[in-house]
Amino acid sequence: MWSLLVNNWQTFLIGFWNTIWCSILALVFSLIIGSGFAILETMPNKFWRGVARVYIEIFRNIPLLVIAMIFYLVIPQFWVKMNGFTAGTIGLTLYTSAFISETVRSGIQSVGDGQMEGARSNGMTYWQAMRYVILPQAFKIVIPPLGNQFVNLIKNSSVLAFVAGFDLMYQGDVIASTTFQTIPTYIIVGIFYLILTLPLSYYMQYLERK
Repeated sequence: MWSLLVNNWQTFLIGFWNTIWCSILALVFSLIIGSGFAILETMPNKFWRGVARVYIEIFRNIPLLVIAMIFYLVIPQFWVKMNGFTAGTIGLTLYTSAFISETVRSGIQSVGDGQMEGARSNGMTYWQAMRYVILPQAFKIVIPPLGNQFVNLIKNSSVLAFVAGFDLMYQGDVIASTTFQTIPTYIIVGIFYLILTLPLSYYMQYLERK
């Protein structure tokens, strides 16, 4: 197994970097999008609540692979062409944002109604109250489930292998098919994923304790 890693370290490293880059992009944008739709879902306006609910139900109930394939195969037929990395990252972002939205919404709703009323009575707008009063408290509450979503996001990034995204799993498939050392290859791939997920898991546990 060591010789396999040494002989193919550049290929593994390329896949490892692409997985990190994809995960960072999807994490940032899914957190932004998910939080935005969580806020819409808790607004008094029924229209915006409906828009948020439609978005969440669509992307939460369609398999991630199907979403990635739509952006990789279907969208380029009618709009703009994109490579596998871009298509997979967009699909991963939209898919994860739906789950993050539900997580953040639960955090917002767990904050007492008096917090919003007190902020509004002090002259804040709805958005100012949400930004400065509600969301900081909500995010503290939902740190554990958000941590689970982030870890799942990294593992779900393996969907890029199905759309030629040159991620860690894709490179592992290439190495396994050319060297015929299937078991050692995927053990190495699994170790690389552990290098990414274990520190994040422990860090989220640290934040939860704080």
